[in-house]
Amino acid sequence: MTRLFITLGVVFIIVGLAWPWLGKLGLGRLPGDIVIEREGFRFYFPITTMVVVSLVVSAIFWLFRK
Repeated sequence: MTRLFITLGVVFIIVGLAWPWLGKLGLGRLPGDIVIEREGFRFYFPITTMVVVSLVVSAIFWLFRK
């Protein structure tokens, strides 16, 4: 359990440091992401981005299990 928390912490640190470069990949602005903007209101639901991230994370976990 301790090893899992240390690994998750390191992953969060790496993602936090790489965030400026990850923003340039276009995640969050993919076709299929729902954005509703009105005066004084903004609703954002990144469906496509969540699916892509889920597939990548699932593939990484699958590779580490093998």
